[in-house]
Amino acid sequence: MMQRLRGVPLAYVWRNLLTRRLTTALTAGGMGLVVFVFATVLMLEAGLRETLVETGSPQNVIAIRAGSQTEVQSGLPLTELDALSTQPQIARDATGHPYFVRETLVLNSLPKKQSGQPSNVTIRGTSATGLALRPQLKLASGRTFRPGSNEIIVGRSIADGFAGVAIGNTLRFARRDWLVVGIFDAGKTGFNSEIWGDSEQMQQAFRRSGMYSSAIFRLDRPDHFDALASAVKADKRLTIEVQRENDFYAAQSKVMATFISILGLTLTVIFSVGAIIGATITMYSSVANRVREIGALRAIGFRRSSILLAFLLEALLLGLVGGLAGVTVASGMQFFTVSTMNWQTFAELAFSFTLTPGIIAASLTFALAMGFLGGFLPALQASRMKIIDALRTA
Repeated sequence: MMQRLRGVPLAYVWRNLLTRRLTTALTAGGMGLVVFVFATVLMLEAGLRETLVETGSPQNVIAIRAGSQTEVQSGLPLTELDALSTQPQIARDATGHPYFVRETLVLNSLPKKQSGQPSNVTIRGTSATGLALRPQLKLASGRTFRPGSNEIIVGRSIADGFAGVAIGNTLRFARRDWLVVGIFDAGKTGFNSEIWGDSEQMQQAFRRSGMYSSAIFRLDRPDHFDALASAVKADKRLTIEVQRENDFYAAQSKVMATFISILGLTLTVIFSVGAIIGATITMYSSVANRVREIGALRAIGFRRSSILLAFLLEALLLGLVGGLAGVTVASGMQFFTVSTMNWQTFAELAFSFTLTPGIIAASLTFALAMGFLGGFLPALQASRMKIIDALRTA
């Protein structure tokens, strides 16, 4: 009795794809395009979240008015902030002064370099303590602003994307002229999309009358946050909500990240249907052109399951090739920066595409899933062919 053969060699499957180079390339290219869209959407969402999450530090705490969603919406009186600064959980320097800064945030419109169209940017009034609490911020050129002056420094993304913000230029807002004296680079954080100046001067210029947008301070120990939050909540004098700075900025990405995810995945599903149909047509064509070959394989002892597996592997290889191509092209998007409006703050925000191992794995899994769905029915048809009928085919 003839020994039953267990499986079709993988080399046979691969050679069949190489035999139909044009069809294979077109089908894999279609899958690659879908994977590119899928990976790009995930990279865009990851880049947005990374930018805002990295903006904050787990060692820092931000205080805003209870019920406010952003710093721009918040308003805190000086009396409450002075009371907050006395909390024992706040870190202090060698002289006993707390690492605590009151900050003012406003929006101002500036023209973009490429389009000339105005867009909102965030202007932050802070102090030397505020700079010290953000060690990720490095001065790229020029110098920092002097306390009590109308000098400002601009983030790298503002300097690259907006007109009239070079060192030595003067910006006109809040009925004052503000001199640009430096450009800072805060890495992949939202601070790169801000303009910073002296907090007290911002207070006067914008006529905030002793109302600040927020306070930033450092805990003496990270695990003291819960005690601080409980104390603030129990103090009836305060209408303040405290959050870890990284948690606060992570929440700022929620609305836009959700929108990007829903829109991108909707487009991906639509495109993937076309790619799956293309893979199905390709595999049905492969089955139709190899009927006698399939009959011969069955005649020499290959089982139906082996034929099914061989054609499924062929479809999965198509998906893998397309997936690798799509991820490779998508990886090039890391060199581009996206600048758009953050819908929660209504201010300009620049961020980059971010490719992670998780995104690569998800993209290749998605590509293999498309290959499986596109190849299953043709593979099933091939495995169900009767040996006699297949060998009789001209």
